[in-house]
Amino acid sequence: MSTTRRTPEQLRSFRWFGPNDLRTFGQRSRLRQMGLGPEDWVGKPVIAILNTWSEINPCHLHFKVLAENVKKGVLQAGGMPIEIPVLSLAENFMKPTTMLYRNLLAMETEEVLRSHPIDGAVLLGACDKTTPALVMGALSAALPFIFVPGGPMLRGQWRDQTLGSGTDAWKYWADLRAGKITPEDWCEIEDGIARSHGHCMTMGTASTMTAITETLGLTLPGASSIPASDARHWRMAAESGRQIVENAWTDLNPSRFLGKAAFHNAIIADMAVGGSTNAIVHLIAMAGRAGVKLPLDDFDTLSRHTPRLADLRPAGRFLMEDFYFAGGLPATLAQLLDLLDGDCQTVNGKTLRENVVDAKIWNGEVIRSRENPLSPEGGTAVLRGNLCPNGAVIKHSAMEQRFLQHRGPAVVFQNYPDLSKRLDDPATKITADSVMVLQRAGPLGAPGMPEWGMLPLPKRLLEAGVRDLLRISDARMSGTSYGACILHVAPESATGGPLALVRDGDIIALDVSARTLTLEVSDEELARRRAEWKPAPRHYERGYGALFLNEVTQADEGCDFRFLHFNGKPTPEPAIH
Repeated sequence: MSTTRRTPEQLRSFRWFGPNDLRTFGQRSRLRQMGLGPEDWVGKPVIAILNTWSEINPCHLHFKVLAENVKKGVLQAGGMPIEIPVLSLAENFMKPTTMLYRNLLAMETEEVLRSHPIDGAVLLGACDKTTPALVMGALSAALPFIFVPGGPMLRGQWRDQTLGSGTDAWKYWADLRAGKITPEDWCEIEDGIARSHGHCMTMGTASTMTAITETLGLTLPGASSIPASDARHWRMAAESGRQIVENAWTDLNPSRFLGKAAFHNAIIADMAVGGSTNAIVHLIAMAGRAGVKLPLDDFDTLSRHTPRLADLRPAGRFLMEDFYFAGGLPATLAQLLDLLDGDCQTVNGKTLRENVVDAKIWNGEVIRSRENPLSPEGGTAVLRGNLCPNGAVIKHSAMEQRFLQHRGPAVVFQNYPDLSKRLDDPATKITADSVMVLQRAGPLGAPGMPEWGMLPLPKRLLEAGVRDLLRISDARMSGTSYGACILHVAPESATGGPLALVRDGDIIALDVSARTLTLEVSDEELARRRAEWKPAPRHYERGYGALFLNEVTQADEGCDFRFLHFNGKPTPEPAIH
């Protein structure tokens, strides 16, 4: 790592504030208009704090205070903090899905950083799609940056039961439909499942993505595990502010040090903590912005060789608060140093190995040692076969193990409204051996690839005690979800992929150990069906939605926009006239 320090004249912001000409006069005069003077900007790195706070985003409600702590650190280190609001992706409220808008936030992040007098950035994020979006945009902008995760909320509580957000919502919803709890019980659960600010406290997508971001070296060590309401979280934010000022002086730029080894480290971390299947789509997109190709086969290869160590819901028993006090991500990574590339650089100027080598496990039930893993391989598998030529994924660690090998007849739903309409209709013949198939739920078909992959089960089966079925779709699944759900089928049904050709009664065979998913229909019959297939009308004909449909790639390619892919040619700096 280079320790060469830039001079004030070499700072990027100097182009805006340094020269003595008419344009710079106008820019400096506007700084004075905001109550600032030369002591605020002369010889100081300008640090942007990109804040995804919003009053409709409960995961980020504390970000005003979080930003103030980052500013404190920036000022202590001699920098000039500038807080800039960017799009807030409120997971529970944005429809049809925040995934539709991940790329919009990534575009905004890139352009905000490039177009302003910024020498370094601190990215405030937490909720599912926010983390990859901010990182994607910052990598494309190619400036020094540090990610500050918002942290998980406190554990939920209902009577004597510990609740995990998302995971227990699905569980008790099934119990309500089966008549095992009352509507009054359900209301009490609603009141106690989200007790503080912060993102989901299970190892859902939010916790998975912040853990991945830490493993990539984009946060301070241990940052992703700290609960949102813990005072150590504020101190981490201030330290991040101090660190980014140093990185602006040394031009420590993640877009230069993130290579394939770092992304392989991130996959290993994902598998070791039993992370969300959504991580696959986001990691491919993030790697693409760094010029790294990350094929699906890399995920499966690394999963087969990575033990699962963290016993976290939905695939395990504990929650993120337990994980933090058990040693958090650093303790987990310390157990895996023989599998990781410990020489990968991180934003604090040290290597990954230096950051975690001394981390200890304090609770061996929550974080297992290498000698006592929960399972010898990771919790996610990549499937191939004639139903998913370009791949599909399954989180086999979070499903009933009887489905590891399964063969059954398909029950097909053409879209989500069709599922909602016919699920409990007695004429829809779903049994415990059926394979539920949902079409038109992918990036183009839904559109936006919503988290519809955990298809609800018919009430009559729930009442009979059935809690899992094999389900297949081109959708995603919430990272807090569980069940035998095959996801991200590519190519998706909306493009005429094989999933579009499945009919009721077709036999589908799954073999997780062999990593195969097979539609037992002859090639000749599939060819006949393909010739008859017709695409549905486009959902959007104007605006951002039309842009999304025109440019989004498939799940195995990360669902990024084609025109935003890394092409080896840096975008020119803006002209200042």
